[in-house]
Amino acid sequence: MATFAKPENALKRAEELINVGQKQSALQALHDLITSKRYRAWQKTLEKIMMKYVELCVDMRKGRFAKDGLIQYRIVCQQVNVSSLEEVIKHFMHLSTEKAEQARSQAQALEDALDVDDLEADQRPEDLMLSYVSGEKGKERSDRELVTPWFKFLWETYRTVLEILRNNSKLEALYAMTAHRAFQFCKQYKRTTEFRRLCEIIRNHLANLNKYRDQRDRPDLSAPESLQLYLDVRFEQLKIATELSLWQEAFRSIEDIHGLMCMVKKTPKPSLMVIYYAKLTEIFWVSDSHLYHAYAWFKLFTLQKSYNKNLTQKDLQLIASSVLLAALSVTPYDHTHGASHLDLENEKERNLKMAGLIGFSLDPKRDSREVLSRSALISELASKGVMTCVSQEVKDIYHLLEHESLQLDLASKVQPLFSKISKIGGKLTSASSVPEVQLSQYVPALEKLATLRILQQVSQVYQTMNIDMLSKMIPFSDFSAVEKISVDAAKYNFVAMKIDHSRSCIHFGNMDFESDRLRDHLTVLAESLSKVRGLIHPLTKKASKPDTYILGLADIVDKEHKRLLARKSIIEKRKEEHERQMLEMEREEESKRLKQQKITEEAEAKRLASEYTRREEQRIRREIEERELQEAQALLLETEKRGKKKGKRPIIEGEKLTKQSLIELHISEQLKERQEMEKKLQKLAKTMDYMERARREEEVALIADAYRLRLREEEILHEREQRREIELSRQHHAGDLEQKNRLARMWDNKGIFQNGIVQRREAEFRRLNEEREARINEVITARKQDRLKRRKLLFYLRSEEERLTRLREEEELRKREEEERRKKEEAEHRAKLDEIAAKQRQRERELEEKDRLRREALLARPSEPSRPVEPVARPPDSAPASGVYVPRFRRGDRTESPGSGPAAPPEPDRWGRRDDRRPSSNRPASDRWR
Repeated sequence: MATFAKPENALKRAEELINVGQKQSALQALHDLITSKRYRAWQKTLEKIMMKYVELCVDMRKGRFAKDGLIQYRIVCQQVNVSSLEEVIKHFMHLSTEKAEQARSQAQALEDALDVDDLEADQRPEDLMLSYVSGEKGKERSDRELVTPWFKFLWETYRTVLEILRNNSKLEALYAMTAHRAFQFCKQYKRTTEFRRLCEIIRNHLANLNKYRDQRDRPDLSAPESLQLYLDVRFEQLKIATELSLWQEAFRSIEDIHGLMCMVKKTPKPSLMVIYYAKLTEIFWVSDSHLYHAYAWFKLFTLQKSYNKNLTQKDLQLIASSVLLAALSVTPYDHTHGASHLDLENEKERNLKMAGLIGFSLDPKRDSREVLSRSALISELASKGVMTCVSQEVKDIYHLLEHESLQLDLASKVQPLFSKISKIGGKLTSASSVPEVQLSQYVPALEKLATLRILQQVSQVYQTMNIDMLSKMIPFSDFSAVEKISVDAAKYNFVAMKIDHSRSCIHFGNMDFESDRLRDHLTVLAESLSKVRGLIHPLTKKASKPDTYILGLADIVDKEHKRLLARKSIIEKRKEEHERQMLEMEREEESKRLKQQKITEEAEAKRLASEYTRREEQRIRREIEERELQEAQALLLETEKRGKKKGKRPIIEGEKLTKQSLIELHISEQLKERQEMEKKLQKLAKTMDYMERARREEEVALIADAYRLRLREEEILHEREQRREIELSRQHHAGDLEQKNRLARMWDNKGIFQNGIVQRREAEFRRLNEEREARINEVITARKQDRLKRRKLLFYLRSEEERLTRLREEEELRKREEEERRKKEEAEHRAKLDEIAAKQRQRERELEEKDRLRREALLARPSEPSRPVEPVARPPDSAPASGVYVPRFRRGDRTESPGSGPAAPPEPDRWGRRDDRRPSSNRPASDRWR
């Protein structure tokens, strides 16, 4: 990577390399300078470098280099001088367009040139050989070799510029201009694929603008200028799409325009809306959406009538006739009859979408067919006064097809009217945005409507009719078309009819179709065969007991029921097993197919990549060799021309020329010429020096004479000017004296007038001063009162705030004391409850202990030897034993007689607890029941 101290050095180096034919090196040097971080401050030299850089990129068709350089230059001058970027981009597009036009004109000149020897021959021999080998004509080959590369580069230029300017708010106009030029390029050369890509690119740019709203230089779509530019681009896109017959892309452009209008919540100008609805009419007509086509025409009619003040009566009549005929072209029956729920939901979504495009806001919960329908549109046309503007022929057609009934000669009446309206139409003079209106396009739809009306009226009159008779009643269509229309009408329940070709007749009315007759044919056949079998082999009646039959019948029914249930379960299992096997087989086959497809795709991708790499290498090598050969030939021609001008012979003859040898030869020739030129310049400088010295020596005497003559002339002139000035001063002095004497008599009046003015102004000044003092006093008094009121108010507010604070603190203190008191009471209550519970548990333990002792005494009584019971001494303060026997080893717990041994330890509680407390001796016997 080359480094330069100044950008000017890089520019000089690039020019030197260009002069010696090394454009690639010059381009690389400029690219290194532009992408370097050292030169990020904008200066005028960088603009010159960018101009030279884009010229080299265009000459060498280096689109990638151009894009990188423009991106770096945008970073440099985005915040400093964005107009410089605009100039560079315009220069870049101008060069690309110019090169493409030159290539196209060159290819055309090659095709038109007569460069054959035999003028009677149709083609040259080499053209014939190439056409047999490649299958291409001369023009196709020249286009592929000359025009196509430059057109590819021009298309890449447009894409690059749009990508660079997509989020630049300061260059929105340039972005719009580039988009318009790209659209015109696609239109001029019928590039439908590039047009679709261009529309997708612009659509993605707008989506990214809405997605990333925090960008620094993002365009503001709410601004009227930005919105107008974006809308102009979309409308141009819509025009080009319709001119190229890309109706799907045109519909997507309509959706883009509608989305942009909904995004900014602003309706565009009426002139743009006229174009919008005019293109909608074309799109809906091509897509056979006659109902929306009619609504679009109605919107167009409303706009033209409201905003177009120059609309003539003839144009208004033509537009109104188109609106009415478009409404009549809608089929009079609903196409959703008998449709599934999914189809109805899809149709509902489609209707909501289309209604939004044509400017109707529908309720999603309400059926849109009630709002957007043929009958609703015709009634609205009548209420809005469209019927009063249509021509007489269209009115007659409307009355015959809509209001007349039971007219079997309807076709003979409407056919002349169809012939008349087919000749009406043309370009509108006062509505240039509206396309050319031709009423003849509605004739096939009106003929279909007339056929439906005739079939509807005939079905009300006849039950059976001959096919030939019906064909005579509908002369403008053959019977195959009538049959197709009738099948469609019968499908959607508009007419009930059946065509019998075997008898050449038509049956009208609600009759059973063949499918209804065959619905129960197997049941009828089974019943008939059962009757025949009964006649051939009658059943013999046997005497049997009813009870036996009934019992056997119950067993049979039970067994048959069980057998059927078992068979059903077996069938279900077999079905599930079969389905599982089929699913496994399908999965295996699908996995095998995907694996094989993946292997095939990988192999094909590898082969294509290697083939593409090999072709690219060959192409690059071939281009390098051809370019070096061309440059060597150009250098040789230039050297030979220079040698012929100087009378020299060719320098190299009979040898194989190379680019390096010619460059060295060219450089040596330039050095020789430079040395010779320097010698000539030195000789010329010496000669000029001698001539200048001689000229100056001759001029010395002449200059002295001229100086003396000039001095004398200036002295004479000075004396003349002095005399003239003295005379003028005398005249002015005399005039001033005369003026003074004339005005002297006004001196007294002047003093009186001056005194009056001074006195009047003094009085006015005193009055104004007094008024000012009074106003100041009033203001001071008012401010004092305001300050007093404010102080009182502040004192009142502060006092009130202190009172409220004191009340709030007292309330909080009271609540806190109540809370503490409540907690204390709860703690005391809980303590009392715990004490009562403890006493209760103690009583229960005592009772349990007594019961246990009693049970043990009862159990131990039979095993002991009978012996007399000794009375036990009871303390005088103890309670009676209540007849409960206490063993001897337990008696020490209750009484302690003198001289007795120590008391035995208490037996552990049956629940694992020990009770070391002694029972109370003075408790009455009845306490255990408390």
